[in-house]
Amino acid sequence: MTGTERRDKIIEKIRTSRTPVSGSSLAESCEVSRQVIVQDIALIRAAGYDIISTHRGYLLNAPHTVNRTFKVRHTDERMEEELCSIVDLGGCVVNVMVNHRVYGRMKAELGIRSRRNVMEFLQDIQKGKSSPLKNITSDYHYHVVEADCEKTLDMIEDMLREKEFLIEG
Repeated sequence: MTGTERRDKIIEKIRTSRTPVSGSSLAESCEVSRQVIVQDIALIRAAGYDIISTHRGYLLNAPHTVNRTFKVRHTDERMEEELCSIVDLGGCVVNVMVNHRVYGRMKAELGIRSRRNVMEFLQDIQKGKSSPLKNITSDYHYHVVEADCEKTLDMIEDMLREKEFLIEG
């Protein structure tokens, strides 16, 4: 197991535990010394995770999120499929952005975290006299997607590619 894989395992164990996780139990499950765990915790903190040390073990103080920007393209008819697929894998669609040749970069905050949010967004589009921002750039647009870890973002990226939403390169 590489150091990165070990640190991912440590984060996951601390994140999913309802009680503090002892350094000794982390060392045993990762098959390393307690000192290696102490060094890993320092690196995890440096990466932005708020890990608290208690006399009973380690706790994650607040959820840590990562994000990635995806360039995508789809028709209006596939908008629900795209958004639901992202939230079903644990992503949050933070915003939508387009780069217009005349007007420049335009961005709208979305904060879509659930299927309910997707339905509310689609209803707002249908009720209004506006069309989706992507329509002014031949359906090309960007989404910043937030998730709990890089693995989730990788799964979202794979799904976008598989469904032929993702524009690469």
